[in-house]
Amino acid sequence: MKEIVVGSVAPAGRWGAAAPPQALLERMKDYGQEGAFALWDELSPEDRELLVRDIEVRPMRHGWGARAEVVCALQEESFGFAPEFSLKMANAATHTAFQSLDLSRIDRIIRRSLGSRGLKLPAVEPVPESGVSKVEERSPEDKERWWKKGLKAISEGKLAVVLLAGGQGTRLGSPDPKGCFSVGLPSGKSLFQLQAERILCVQKLAAQSSDSPSNIVPIHWYVMTSPFTDDITRKFFESRKYFGLEADQVTFFQQGTLPCVSADSRFIMETPYKVAKAPDGNGGVYAALKSKKLLEDMSARGVKYVDCYGVDNALVRVADPTFLGYFIDKGVSSAAKVVRKVHSNISHAPLIGGFTVSPNYVLFDSQL
Repeated sequence: MKEIVVGSVAPAGRWGAAAPPQALLERMKDYGQEGAFALWDELSPEDRELLVRDIEVRPMRHGWGARAEVVCALQEESFGFAPEFSLKMANAATHTAFQSLDLSRIDRIIRRSLGSRGLKLPAVEPVPESGVSKVEERSPEDKERWWKKGLKAISEGKLAVVLLAGGQGTRLGSPDPKGCFSVGLPSGKSLFQLQAERILCVQKLAAQSSDSPSNIVPIHWYVMTSPFTDDITRKFFESRKYFGLEADQVTFFQQGTLPCVSADSRFIMETPYKVAKAPDGNGGVYAALKSKKLLEDMSARGVKYVDCYGVDNALVRVADPTFLGYFIDKGVSSAAKVVRKVHSNISHAPLIGGFTVSPNYVLFDSQL
């Protein structure tokens, strides 16, 4: 994890005393996290203030029940029901961004993780054939119909794109956000540029297929960043003039974070006065969209369909008209485009117990 330098020093205040605030210390003990105060005696009054601010538990604007409702409501709207699996996992999949540490929620996540060790997993099984449509088996007429239907929806401004771009490029050998990475093409284009140019191309195709070829309707691009990538991502777009897109058709929003924990479930400290944190995964998109009122923003723009994808997919067909048309034609609430595994060693998300799952992990500096 890239160390964050605190740019300003908090004034000495209420926590310059010889001991941590008793109520907070007792609460940390309740969850076995009192080790966060291990270096308290060595900290300056200013650093003590920073530490308490970092972990102090304040009343949450929304309790756990409200956060669960966000995910379950979205799934009920998409699938027609809220699976019991979601009720179990929603706590780990949602997070209200920029709140102080929710110790009870974090403790539940840790306990669930530890409790699952050694348990027998539900059966790993293939996706039911009834839920799969193979492009190579469809007629040219079907593909043409989907293509036109998708372009029509795009030309009417009904499609928005959500990009999951909160991850850092650590595994790619880059200190920058993943989207800034060049995959080695002769053009040297970054992932962000490839995807932006795809949006530009689809916009033009949609306009050409409409009754008003000169009227290009922009596809709004919602780019989810994290506290670790937001500033660099914004500057990357600005310095490259949004790769030809209009600046007002790109909306940046940040996902939340979760604290990093060691193998024995203790908080890892980034500095003596700061708990190490990492982005809360792709699942954080639900609460982030909700907390930033972006669902309302989409509605106000007339958006009816959302194309969501991960930034590190170099082959992604952003705003694919054929897939969108297929989706509309089927009259379903959600769909996913996948490729077939060519051998069992590929780490693609499997179907377990009736749900597609994918593990998330974070790489951080070994010095921590």
